[in-house]
Amino acid sequence: MTARRGLVGPAIATGLCIALFLALGVWQMQRLTWKEGLLARLDARAGAAPVALPPAAEWAGLMADDYAFRRVRARGVYEGADALVFAGPASIDRGPAQPGYFVLTPFRLADGGVVLVNRGFAPMELAEKGGYAPPPAGETGIVGLMRPPERRGPFTPADEPGRGRFFTQDAAAIAAARGLADAAPFAVDLDDSGPGWPRGGVGAQRPPNNHLSYALTWFGLAAALAVFFVVWARRR
Repeated sequence: MTARRGLVGPAIATGLCIALFLALGVWQMQRLTWKEGLLARLDARAGAAPVALPPAAEWAGLMADDYAFRRVRARGVYEGADALVFAGPASIDRGPAQPGYFVLTPFRLADGGVVLVNRGFAPMELAEKGGYAPPPAGETGIVGLMRPPERRGPFTPADEPGRGRFFTQDAAAIAAARGLADAAPFAVDLDDSGPGWPRGGVGAQRPPNNHLSYALTWFGLAAALAVFFVVWARRR
């Protein structure tokens, strides 16, 4: 009887932990359903024919979930200095992954406003020396995907605006550092621009979907804890 009483506290604690792990697993399964729906919408937008970029008057009211990966077209003129956004290792033409930067250039729209255009990826050494191709001169058209600002993580290094180096593709932050008062809160990732640097079409990566593995981890922890408690209780 004494031994059984000694199991009450551990049994309650174990039950609470198992319930928590199961709840987290169920939550991740719900997140999986949401993420799969989101990715389906993003894929549909990315594969659709380009539409006109929203006018500057509508930018303040845009919600990221409503425009992310929307394929758009616009006309304007490239102007101003490039901003380099650290891209981490990327594989080009199925070659070995190499670190580098995304090259973002201000693009003055014909109907008003400025949007930062991600012209593509350039290897680190080449980008830091400015050895990539400049943007086309004069009025030109662009086609690409609208991208909302990236979130900074707890370990994201601080930007270096004085050197033109940034660590997240946050159009608003880059524009503020460059003094672009009429810039869009989003960027446009240019479609594949062919050979040469910067190489377009590299920045348009789909958001990761790891919710199933997270759910299985939580369910596995719940099962392991239950087995461990049963074995321990029998020995007691």
